[in-house]
Amino acid sequence: MAKKPNYGIDAPIVVGSLLLVGAGFLTIALKFPRVTVGHTQFLLFPGFLWPTAWCLLTAGLMVLYSKSGKLRHRDQMLDKVQWTGTEAVLDVGTGRGLLLIGAAKRITSGHASGIDIWSSKDLSGNGPKALMANIELEGVGDRANALSEDARNLSTPDASFEVVLSNVCLHNINEAAGRAKACSEIARVLKPGGVAVISDYKLMREYEAEFKKCGLVVEMCPLDWTGTFPPMRILVARKPAPKQPPAPKPQPQPAPKPQQQPAQKQRTSKPTRNR
Repeated sequence: MAKKPNYGIDAPIVVGSLLLVGAGFLTIALKFPRVTVGHTQFLLFPGFLWPTAWCLLTAGLMVLYSKSGKLRHRDQMLDKVQWTGTEAVLDVGTGRGLLLIGAAKRITSGHASGIDIWSSKDLSGNGPKALMANIELEGVGDRANALSEDARNLSTPDASFEVVLSNVCLHNINEAAGRAKACSEIARVLKPGGVAVISDYKLMREYEAEFKKCGLVVEMCPLDWTGTFPPMRILVARKPAPKQPPAPKPQPQPAPKPQQQPAQKQRTSKPTRNR
């Protein structure tokens, strides 16, 4: 059986913590169903079953999104772009290459680049080796590559990409000033007429405001309550193409002067004499 690409578990520390806390609530409820403090008795069973269910359900939904939901969400993001196949694409916070590889499959003569700082707390097994393994498995090595770069300081020149993508990345920058710098960098490297597609579960209005400051035209999509967990939005920001100067108006041509016909001499009949 062919090996499948592995795009990891998002926020593995959060998922692990929820599972651990949920298991702890369940263990306490089963081992100490009733606890008496003074004259007050606490029923830990079934009382602790509610937080147990909340923790385990939340962790389960996060794992479900990581394994299947984010594949559908990726396709929804990529569908926001009108692909020609020649695009230069940048994936900000590429991780194990979910968006990068998806974009590389939609281009033919273009190229897709991903950048990341490879934080393992944001994605399980996050690193260049895992990314390159997925690129090889998906067969897009001829049109995809990755760099170790910070979203706040991109090395690429201005107006380098027709498409910029990013999914649940920018909120990991703790400072508001840093997130604003990342948004301005995305706008800077975007070509006029290009599009940035950003998705996250929080701070989306903040990104919207920053992109508008950079002169981009922004469209905010509604929350996806069924396909993502936590529910996420997609933001589409377009960089206006330079306005073409209006075509010069044709100058009115002077009307041709009517040609004057030479005056014809009128014949005068001579009076006849009576003979």
